[in-house]
Amino acid sequence: MFELNGRVALVTGAGTGLGQAIACGLAEAGARVVITARTPEKAKDTAEKVQQRGHEAVVVQLDVTRRSDIERVFQQVATQWGSLDILVNSAGIAKKGTALEYLESDWDQIIDTNLKGTFLCSQIAARLMVEQKRGKIINIASIGSLIAYPGSIAYLASKGGVAQLTKGFAVELAPFNIQVNAIAPSLFDTPMVTKTRPDPKAREYFMTRTPIGRLGQPEEVVGATIFLASDASTMVTGHILAVDGGFLAN
Repeated sequence: MFELNGRVALVTGAGTGLGQAIACGLAEAGARVVITARTPEKAKDTAEKVQQRGHEAVVVQLDVTRRSDIERVFQQVATQWGSLDILVNSAGIAKKGTALEYLESDWDQIIDTNLKGTFLCSQIAARLMVEQKRGKIINIASIGSLIAYPGSIAYLASKGGVAQLTKGFAVELAPFNIQVNAIAPSLFDTPMVTKTRPDPKAREYFMTRTPIGRLGQPEEVVGATIFLASDASTMVTGHILAVDGGFLAN
């Protein structure tokens, strides 16, 4: 039920962090993985990890803010590999700053990548999946899709949008046997978190509110991804699955 043998999965933002772990996990479950990132060097590192384990993966450079890039890459994948069965929208960025001082340029960059990028990739993938009459779209949202915390106004807005985008696509694509869901991680030990919250005190806000009492590890989001990518979740769509160590339950 959880096997992905023969299915083609494309992961955006797969060069590091959650995207890298997800790409490796999908490959372990049997999927052929297309690893995309804005920086090809990072994506190649992920591909090497997949290939070292004896699985198939290819690297493609992709800027999720550019429709022409997405259309070209997605069509190439569908033509070359025969289908596009699974899309994981993992590309994302964060920049800290208070609401009163946040730069418009930083706002635009985060909304373009996190929200517009997720929309464009989902729309273009969905058009291919509608023709196939099947498909799985998995968005990486955040606990910030559902609650607020200080210093992340643009990130919160973008991830809140991702949650609603997930539900909107789920409703419209359900008649075509396409399930659209999102994963909402808490604070995970990734390069993005290290960059935006380098001071342990900046993480203390989250650790004191997380029952499990620690950061998540990237591999801990893989199980949820495989579930949502597999036939085990054909009745699950429009759902935001928290992988948060109990943060939202506290």
